[in-house]
Amino acid sequence: MENFSLILAIVVVTALAFDFTNGFHDTANAMATTISTGALKPKVAVAMSAALNLVGAFLSVEVANTISKGLVDETGIRPEVIFAALVGAILWNLLTWLVGLPSSSSHALMGGLIGATIASAGTGAVHGDALVTKVLIPAIAAPIVAGVAAMLATRLSYSLGKKADGKAAAKGYRTGQIASAGLVSLAHGTNDAQKTMGIITLALVAGGVVAPDSDPPTWVILSAGLAIALGTYLGGWRIIRTMGKGLTDLQPQQGFAAQTSAATVILASSHLGFSLSTTHSVSGAVMGAGLGRRGGVVRWSTATRMFVAWGLTLPAAALVGALAEAVTGLGDWGTALVAVFLIASSAAIWKVSRREVVDASNVNEPEEPAGVVTTAIAAVTPPPTGILAEDLTADLTAGLTGDLTATIPAPSAEPATPAAPPAAAV
Repeated sequence: MENFSLILAIVVVTALAFDFTNGFHDTANAMATTISTGALKPKVAVAMSAALNLVGAFLSVEVANTISKGLVDETGIRPEVIFAALVGAILWNLLTWLVGLPSSSSHALMGGLIGATIASAGTGAVHGDALVTKVLIPAIAAPIVAGVAAMLATRLSYSLGKKADGKAAAKGYRTGQIASAGLVSLAHGTNDAQKTMGIITLALVAGGVVAPDSDPPTWVILSAGLAIALGTYLGGWRIIRTMGKGLTDLQPQQGFAAQTSAATVILASSHLGFSLSTTHSVSGAVMGAGLGRRGGVVRWSTATRMFVAWGLTLPAAALVGALAEAVTGLGDWGTALVAVFLIASSAAIWKVSRREVVDASNVNEPEEPAGVVTTAIAAVTPPPTGILAEDLTADLTAGLTGDLTATIPAPSAEPATPAAPPAAAV
């Protein structure tokens, strides 16, 4: 550890700060649907997710190896390059959290790393085949696969539940939803916590602390797991509200189908070493579950903003990472300047977020009212069978009487004065 320099220490601390933002940015992936359907209380949900994220961090290192060994050329990468990459990833995470958009922390990290590496060593230092096969293709395929699986699972759930007792079925689905949410949290730990492990290991290789092609040391695994767990526990309430209420309105059957489908996709990708975006997988599954229920709709205005954020994540983080690398290349004072900029920008974003606070008390309030088309479709489409009778009654009552309430004046206490007889004709 004698080679553990000041810049390397700064890189490790910054990487753990990114891991912390990854935690609260991606809490929605595991717990948004569980919270929105009432299966778990908000604070209980994030505590459960934090614990399982920590456990998941110890289950595999395949994704960490993809980041540290496969994406960029380890030789010639300086610790300052990795610091610049983390700056781009953290700022993108904070900006998208501020506006409540579930973008990919994974792609922000990889975008920052690619941009900083190209600025430092040129395009030849980026392994294009690994970028395409283990990053870009999964980014496109994951939401589609998870969405189709969730849509089919939702339809199957309602079909099988036609003859089931309404209350018993809803209780069973809520229990299943808690289990599937735990599985998503575990999967998130096996995938996203490893990305920080990989970036720290890459920095240790660049700083000469560990040998090339080394697996993450135990202290790296533990610190990354704790950082993402702490961030998860604080709860990214803004993104939880978007995922749980902004995209679609979910019932327990849909929540169970969405989370089970997303967890399956994430765990499979972690086993194969794909640096998959859990955000893409869960968002696609939520939209698929929304379309899988008769009468269910997706708020495409929110989905469109989310798609735009997905498309901008890699290039935006890469641009910031490249600019940060250009400044750090000026020397120690350049690195200090970038660090001050990161801290000041983060503080400014947090201050702006205090203007409209979103927390556990108001996380289930709709992000935006349903549009005219959404309301019309929901009103004329028959609801699915197998839902609770009281839920159906409440929905029908609200839909039929919410905007048609009229006030009938009470009859006067005094008898009406009889009309005067018509005047006699002259």
